[in-house]
Amino acid sequence: MTGPIDELLGELTLSEKVSLMGGRDLWSVQPVERLGIPSLKVTDGPNGARGTGLLGTGIPSLCIPSGTALGATWNPELVEELGGVLAAETRARGCHVLLAPTVNLHRTPLGGRNFECMSEDPYLTGRIAVGYIRGVQAGGVATTVKHFVANDSEFERTTISSEIDERTLREVSMRPFQMAVEDGGTWGVMASYNRVNGTYTAENRWMLDTVLRGEWGFDGIVISDWFGARSTAASAMAGLDLEMPGPPRWYGSRLVEAVEAGDVPESVVDAAVRRLLVLAERTRTFDEPHDREEQQLDEPAHRLLARRASTEAMVLLKNDGILPLAVDRLASLAVIGPNAATAMIMGGGSAALVAQHETSLLDALTARMGSQLEIRYEPGVVTDRTARPLGGHTTERSDGGRG
Repeated sequence: MTGPIDELLGELTLSEKVSLMGGRDLWSVQPVERLGIPSLKVTDGPNGARGTGLLGTGIPSLCIPSGTALGATWNPELVEELGGVLAAETRARGCHVLLAPTVNLHRTPLGGRNFECMSEDPYLTGRIAVGYIRGVQAGGVATTVKHFVANDSEFERTTISSEIDERTLREVSMRPFQMAVEDGGTWGVMASYNRVNGTYTAENRWMLDTVLRGEWGFDGIVISDWFGARSTAASAMAGLDLEMPGPPRWYGSRLVEAVEAGDVPESVVDAAVRRLLVLAERTRTFDEPHDREEQQLDEPAHRLLARRASTEAMVLLKNDGILPLAVDRLASLAVIGPNAATAMIMGGGSAALVAQHETSLLDALTARMGSQLEIRYEPGVVTDRTARPLGGHTTERSDGGRG
């Protein structure tokens, strides 16, 4: 870095400052080459670091247990260790910011992103998130706690207005975020798509400025969810520092015009850019080659830690003397269910990645016991949107005839 942040800020033109508040592309922020300001690069989480690949593609990555599984460990110290692994994975992708953890709550079993979230309990979620944040940021990678706030409904997720009284909002929905800021010291927060009591979160000044920065003392950046910004002046005045992805739709030239028209004071832009430069300093972005090439890690120690976390996450709901399996007393074993034959280790969407290592339950049982007993598999009930035709043993009579 060529000098203190304020000195660097003073050398930037208005256009350059505004350019730093918008994305260059899907996963990086505009650089200012003239002053040696590099591009911050971000990557999706929370159960790995995908890099610049689109949903479910990219360089193979370590896949740690999902957020719900991490919550089931009740072990913030273990999650902090996993955070260190995620920092190394993120660095290997040439990135500085991990878009994680997700600390929304399980408010309904129909939530499509529930697997990313830790639990239905604000305190447990906050404790696990604090461990996650400390581990990641100790490795020089910023966390971006998401999605602030009350983005728990699958119905009209990107536009719905979550109508919540202030006490419930603070004690339930906001509580994990408050812990992430005050106890975890997160360097980033992602504004959610939805509205809260009629106002989109990315332009909600009470939430982003009064509560987040004023009451909780947050000193990091606020980033929009992808295409989640809805306005220019209202978002800037509320405290939205970074519109993603790029090229910007609401910032960019529109924000320059808003400043020149007096709708947004330039001091607001300066404050946002200062926070972005501080983030670049915290993540050592100035100290490394710009736009580093993505690389794959495959560390045995990381795999062992992920395996240990998986075992701690397992919850046995019922056991009528069946487990552990007594192989010497069994002639055959029925394995039923579509997820037995498929390694369902993650959900889809922005959390999906190409896992380096995965083993299905059926493959594991076959490898361990296949030489000692007969293992028969049936998909059973499939919960796809469209029903599949019955076949095989499903329609077979007890005497072996066709059903």
